[in-house]
Amino acid sequence: MNIKQAGILLLLLFMVVHLHAQTNDSLKKKESLNQPVRKQYFNGYVLTGKITDAEDGQPVPFAPVFITGSQVGTVTDADGVYLIEVALLPGDSIKAQVIGYEHKAVKIDKGKKKATYNIELERSSNFMKEVIIKPGEDPAITLMKTVIRQKPVNSTSRLENYKYESYNKIELDLLNLNRKTFEKLPVPYLKQLGFVFENTDSNSYDQPFLPMYLTEALSDYYYQREPKKSKEYIKATQVKVINNKNMMNSMSQYLGKIYLAIDPYENRLPFFDKEFISPASNNALAFYKYRIRDTQQLYGHNIITLHFEPQRKGENCFEGILKIVDSVFAIQHISADMPAAANVNWVKKSSFYKEYEPFGDSLWFCTKENITAELAISQEGLVKIPGFIVRKTTSYKDLEVNKPEISETVNGKSFKKDVVVADSATSMGEAFWEHARHEKLNRNEQGIYDMYDSLENNRAYNRLKTLGKIFATGGYKFGPIEVGPYWNAYSNNQIEGNRFQFSLGTTPKLFKSIYLNGYLAYGVGDNRYKYNMNAFWLIKRQPRMYFNFAYTRDIDYTVNYYDRVTFNNIATSLIRKSGIPLKYVFADDVRFEFYHEFFSGFSQMLTVYHKIYDPYDPLPSSSIFRDVNGNASPTVTNSEVNVRLRYAYKERFLNGNYYRYSLGSKYPIVEMRLALGLKNVLKSDYDYQRVTLTVSDNWRIPAMGQLYVNLFMGKYFGTLPYPLLEQHPGNEYYSYNKYAFNMMNQYEFLSDQYIGINLEHSLGGGLLKYIPLVKKLKFRQFWTAKGLVGSLSDANKAYNFDKGFTFRSLDGKPYLEVGTGIENILKIFRVDFVWRVTPKSIPNENLRRDFGVFGSMRLNF
Repeated sequence: MNIKQAGILLLLLFMVVHLHAQTNDSLKKKESLNQPVRKQYFNGYVLTGKITDAEDGQPVPFAPVFITGSQVGTVTDADGVYLIEVALLPGDSIKAQVIGYEHKAVKIDKGKKKATYNIELERSSNFMKEVIIKPGEDPAITLMKTVIRQKPVNSTSRLENYKYESYNKIELDLLNLNRKTFEKLPVPYLKQLGFVFENTDSNSYDQPFLPMYLTEALSDYYYQREPKKSKEYIKATQVKVINNKNMMNSMSQYLGKIYLAIDPYENRLPFFDKEFISPASNNALAFYKYRIRDTQQLYGHNIITLHFEPQRKGENCFEGILKIVDSVFAIQHISADMPAAANVNWVKKSSFYKEYEPFGDSLWFCTKENITAELAISQEGLVKIPGFIVRKTTSYKDLEVNKPEISETVNGKSFKKDVVVADSATSMGEAFWEHARHEKLNRNEQGIYDMYDSLENNRAYNRLKTLGKIFATGGYKFGPIEVGPYWNAYSNNQIEGNRFQFSLGTTPKLFKSIYLNGYLAYGVGDNRYKYNMNAFWLIKRQPRMYFNFAYTRDIDYTVNYYDRVTFNNIATSLIRKSGIPLKYVFADDVRFEFYHEFFSGFSQMLTVYHKIYDPYDPLPSSSIFRDVNGNASPTVTNSEVNVRLRYAYKERFLNGNYYRYSLGSKYPIVEMRLALGLKNVLKSDYDYQRVTLTVSDNWRIPAMGQLYVNLFMGKYFGTLPYPLLEQHPGNEYYSYNKYAFNMMNQYEFLSDQYIGINLEHSLGGGLLKYIPLVKKLKFRQFWTAKGLVGSLSDANKAYNFDKGFTFRSLDGKPYLEVGTGIENILKIFRVDFVWRVTPKSIPNENLRRDFGVFGSMRLNF
């Protein structure tokens, strides 16, 4: 349908509305203006008129007009004309209420059955010039401008508060795998489990699939506008397969409303880890094309259907249908598909829909929504690997609006966190769910539960599940004892040669809140035993509080990051830079930690430790280290107490039996550490103070990707040997490290005061999406920059320099490295090209380090 045809269709539509205008803005039985009225028999009031802009006289289209004190009204047509027919007058004035204009009412002359009331509206301070209708404008564009203008009125965020019950279901289905292929896979016990394919569905999707996983969650959701707050109480959850109750409770908080919602009234919609532009965004007209399809009657209202699609391929935009209520310009329905050209990993196709129903006289509230995604692990055209369908369906009922008790609940002490999971949430039986579900389980959903009930008592399945746990976690549980992980059992390095390690720990079957673990290792090359003992006591889960004791006697690499390759692993020697000597320290480390978290996101951790450093060559020790009496010593003995203060607002976690795993926060994370050296305590040699501060955040930049920012600084007070100073983290591997200076070596620069920044900007497709052949590969662009300014006091230089190792100081000058590269190569690989800008490498060094190429693996959508 072209623009001309759409214009003719809309003109005919408004002619019909003009001749048969009627409105009933609620489901209640009130005076209806939506049914056609035969003029020759009508003896009521006929009110008509035109709404215009007082400044330029232009008509105001789609303007809500109603009789005051009632819900009887209509909207103006494209020419700003309205018509209301009513048997009895429910009020004494006609009122026009339009966003961007001052509201205005005129008195009705009750003595006149037929009368014209023209209203001129004065522009308000927030008048939007772009919504003025110009001659020849596409009616679909005109309509969308009004929808956008009315968003503040129609969005539920305008309500003072509201509450409802939410019911979530998440289903996972298996694609591209049939029984014959399944039983031939080289995995033990699979042949005995082929009966699960009896549940295969061949009709409800465009290819056969096996329903295999289902979760359910029932919750009460509370919202308050000012100050903006939301709370969710997860009343019940049901997740098959996961036997870890702590992990299940932790997952439950992400199965509710807060973390699984799309609001089309927002400008940007989170979709996987990307942000898509909403078709009702304030700037949607710059990204979407619209076309009016038809008009239908629903809930006593005229509903206009529009088709929308991206103006340009490759942008994060949807394609789909919007249905608009013509009386208030609220969204009644939206269904949207992710375009095939969208650069989202692992997702072959995806869609969502939301349905709205009227509540009261002017509010349209979402009653049901669904998100469906087909995940493809294999690259298109390569070997066919089983894929998955993920479906998330949510329904809402028992809506309550603008009630004081809702605000009392949101601000009360009963909900100390944004999401609270009831203690009994995971133990509700089937009798409860039969009554609580908003809709009955369909055949596939019920089949999933029946299948797992059968599998729980199946010996082959339980053996296979045990093998899967060993492969995934590296350990094997023998009742109250766990052995592993196996990947630390063997490693190799220049000092130890072949290293063998045996690890042991307890399980919740021995202690529910205490975790004991450790390892014993032996190096063939140095003929030396190493060991670790750890005792962790989880005092309280909410808010979290724990005590930890650890003793380690082992080789210590001194600088560790969670994304760096594990040191005790045979693969590390394969990706280490050549020509750079290893720098190790043997350490005896005893530490006590006490952690206390507050509900606000603020936490504190007190650490007291005693550590003895014994460096290996080429790191120096002779003529540097001194004991407490000032005599030369081959080791550094140090005792320290430090406090870490951390604030991470609304940080999310997945909880295990004892430990938990951060999922990050949408807000900045601030961390400060204060340390005090304890000289003469347990023969400690040094007296000092240390203050460090880090601030990190991820910023989403509209249409420009995502920017990671990390600002860090620190100050040391005291004269110290190099193990106790700031050793700026270098990277001696060909694996790129996001949190280190990749063109710097370990121990290359020392500082006792410093400030630095780490930036990484992921651009998405960037310029690559405009190169035809490369565009199909869905490569992504990024750039990085890491800068540092540091210095070292004269006393610390005299203490550490010219002692047989080339330590350096920046002396207040900057260290800078910049990089760029390509990621998303075959969806998981990344290549970084990094340049060291300043300072340059030392001239007499054999290995130049001004440019480097690094590889890594990253899993992203």
